Amino acid sequence: MRMEDLRAPDTPATRGALELAAALHSPALLNHVLRSWLWAEAFALLEDRRGVDHELLRTAAVLHDIGLVPAYDNVALSYEEAGGQVAVALTAGAGWPAERRQRALEVVVRHNWPAVDPGLDVEGYLLEVATGLDISGARPDALPADFVREVLDRHPRLGLGAEFTARVTEQAARKPTTAAHRLVQGGLADKLAHHPHERLTAG
Repeated sequence: MRMEDLRAPDTPATRGALELAAALHSPALLNHVLRSWLWAEAFALLEDRRGVDHELLRTAAVLHDIGLVPAYDNVALSYEEAGGQVAVALTAGAGWPAERRQRALEVVVRHNWPAVDPGLDVEGYLLEVATGLDISGARPDALPADFVREVLDRHPRLGLGAEFTARVTEQAARKPTTAAHRLVQGGLADKLAHHPHERLTAG
């Protein structure tokens, strides 16, 4: 498995999502969302997942943490719900019908579920396991080691641990009923500080 095997769909939605993320995310968070897409596509190949909507998966992956940036930090909604609403607006502009726009919201929201049934939502499942790997270090040996190193060389972790911990902890303090609080209480800081990929990247 190589990065060149995983080609992002080139559509108005995917281009718009990347442009927005690149403009608003720090380098560490931008690398995180791009790695999350690569991990998600890699899990789809590894597990032979059929019927994946790759445009939807790419768009949701790139936007899944946009609710953490000040421009889209909602006063009441969880950061994944706020990000999902950004995905709805962007895909509306790209001409997606209402049902597919709702799917963008669902996939972004479900990435923060403790687990997603692939029979319910295969794209939500793939993004959840991908972000679980990149943030919590879940299933660190599931993907081929050479592929993991290639991805980390192209998109290093930089200061993701400290930055993501700070942003989610701040969200949890203001929105204690949201998933951010569960993540913090579940040891987010420690998981990021001791993430198995930290020793594989020079960033």
